[in-house]
Amino acid sequence: MYQDFLKFIFTFSHYYEQIEGFLSEKQISGSKNNEPANLQLISYMIKPNYNQIIFYLSISYITLFFFSCKDNSDINRDHLVFRYNEYANINTLDPAFSRTLQDNSVCNQLFNGLVQLDDELNILPCIAKDWTISEDGLTYQFKLRKHVYFHHHKLFGKDSTRTVTAKDFEYSLNRLRDEKLASPGSWVLNKVDDFYAINDTLFEIKLKQSFPAFIGLLTMKYCSVVPKEIVEHYGSDFRNHPIGTGPFKFKRWEENIKLVFRKNPLYFEEDKHGNALPYLEAVAITFLPDKQSEFLQFAQGNIDYVSGLDASYKDELLTASGKLQENYAKSVNMIRGPYLNTEYLGFYLDSESPEIQSELLRKAINYGFDRKKMIVYLRNGIGNPANGGFIPIGLPGYDKSIGYTYQPEKAKELVAQFKAETGISNPTITLVTTSNYLSFCEFIQRELEKTGLMLHVDVMPEASLRSARSNGKVDMFRSSWIADYLDAENYLSIFYSKNFAPNGSNYFHYKNTTFDSLYNKSFTITDIEKRKHLYTTMDSLVMQKALMVPLYYDEVVRFTRKNVKGLGVNPINLLDLKRVKKQF
Repeated sequence: MYQDFLKFIFTFSHYYEQIEGFLSEKQISGSKNNEPANLQLISYMIKPNYNQIIFYLSISYITLFFFSCKDNSDINRDHLVFRYNEYANINTLDPAFSRTLQDNSVCNQLFNGLVQLDDELNILPCIAKDWTISEDGLTYQFKLRKHVYFHHHKLFGKDSTRTVTAKDFEYSLNRLRDEKLASPGSWVLNKVDDFYAINDTLFEIKLKQSFPAFIGLLTMKYCSVVPKEIVEHYGSDFRNHPIGTGPFKFKRWEENIKLVFRKNPLYFEEDKHGNALPYLEAVAITFLPDKQSEFLQFAQGNIDYVSGLDASYKDELLTASGKLQENYAKSVNMIRGPYLNTEYLGFYLDSESPEIQSELLRKAINYGFDRKKMIVYLRNGIGNPANGGFIPIGLPGYDKSIGYTYQPEKAKELVAQFKAETGISNPTITLVTTSNYLSFCEFIQRELEKTGLMLHVDVMPEASLRSARSNGKVDMFRSSWIADYLDAENYLSIFYSKNFAPNGSNYFHYKNTTFDSLYNKSFTITDIEKRKHLYTTMDSLVMQKALMVPLYYDEVVRFTRKNVKGLGVNPINLLDLKRVKKQF
């Protein structure tokens, strides 16, 4: 009956030209949702008195066809397609607007820059095969590979592609800092004086002042190379028609539904054995909007990978000590490592609240809860208690001795001192968070009640909280700081007085002349050990004033099916699929 039904369906193929594309797309995307337009067309072509019956049979059989078929061609294709879900959705496929982790991860499959990072965050050649830096640290010169090609597109002419030249980087960086484009990544070039193509394979960048972290900035997706003729043809719609040089090329994007990439046969990188990358034929991304649904798809084997740990499934997947539960250990791999992400509670120092202005109470909060206990019970051991400063583990400048440890009696003393000095008998602070972190804030709330400090917890949508935080509308807020580039200056810039929000990231409105002087001095020091000491000194100044409450230094945690090989883990949680394989 199964074969007869399929034969019956295909007799109507001449009535709908899209059936072949529909079926092949389903093979790639792995979506379990049928295309209603095609099904309605099928049922319309069948006799009216059988419409209802055949409609439901169509759903059943087509679902069986895509997900239960034992045909060898389906099995052989499946190991070449990597499937995952992006619950947070993506905003763009244009690297100039790639500001979120999820945008960076998809753009990383499509685009390349001059340099790139490996999983240990070493800066490696990419389109530039090597580079030199002048002794004064002001001039960077990049020698480009000769045979890097853009993805195929008819606008390139008869060859449908062309090689990348230094002029393409000149165009791409000029586009990045074009005020009319208004790219959120234009700040990357703030310290750049000029750049230009010397010839087809030599590209030079000159800085206004020495900035040792600059080469790290160039690894960001903002600095990817794009072709002028394609960008100018599509204009703002380049976000939907991306052409780059990456290991995968764009195939199809239905926003909020699915995104499909195919292998780039022209990709220039090889593995250590001389084999062409990437190994996969396709990448298929769905957009189920919540982590619980995403995990269910993973548990059922419909997607190959899940990133991060969510409260909705953490106890189902992990033990309290952070190990895989026995029923998942045979089918799932877990990889984890340091993440350059500090989760924290911040204070708005320009608040009129005496509780917020009090250094005593800010310190009491830092002493008043057990970070290790919080990690064990609320994150199943994933993460490291933030008993150091704001700089996370893994960056030069981190020092575990400059922060706060759990000292409940000390916290009680500080709260009592505040009451005695101010006459406020019931000090109260309102902490604003998002729903994802409510359990953490409620844990801290319960612990601080024991010290005599009342903490009210309010919940806001993420976008509302970001706006309120930037505009000084919340006295105390939960937030996180994920590294944009590989230098602790990235973390310390949040306390520089010239970066006051809303025009910068200094949400605390902290101003200290000593800190500002040290921060400016750091740009003149190229010796990593001297910069490390300077960074620790700045971090300790901030911690002495208890401007914020570091909660934990996050960890990257990734879960894959057992047949997925070659997916690493890196401290910025960037997804790199060019060396991933799926076994039969």
